[in-house]
Amino acid sequence: MKSLSLDTTNALCGAIFIGLGGFFIYQCLNLELGTAFRMGPGYFPLLLAIILTLLGFVVLIQAARVHGEQLGPVAWRGMLFILPAPIFFGLTVRGLGFVPSLFFTALIACFASHRMKPLTAIALSIALTAFSVAVFSYALGLPFERFGPWVRF
Repeated sequence: MKSLSLDTTNALCGAIFIGLGGFFIYQCLNLELGTAFRMGPGYFPLLLAIILTLLGFVVLIQAARVHGEQLGPVAWRGMLFILPAPIFFGLTVRGLGFVPSLFFTALIACFASHRMKPLTAIALSIALTAFSVAVFSYALGLPFERFGPWVRF
């Protein structure tokens, strides 16, 4: 008789998905659901929560059947640069404006990789900023300040 082995990493991820999905299902039941043709404010979030819960069960079942790899070392450098980048953007977009805030956010995020060189990071940040300004400011016409009160020319 074979013993059941459990991949703890996938089992934990599956359990987290199931827990979050169950929480959101519970929260959606307080909203008006409506019907498929006349959706209420809780219909689509409930559908997404059910999909998340089902995905959690699939991951949990896979954890019981498949042996996964052991967790490697934690990428601290990536976390220290990627996680603060959107926080920096949110805190500075009104003061600096869209262009400088996005440039510095991209620059911070670039250094999550130890292979990123400074000139490449600057070029990538400039390209991302120019593309974002072209799309969001000119093409979509979103009403935001490109340069904020902290950097008026």
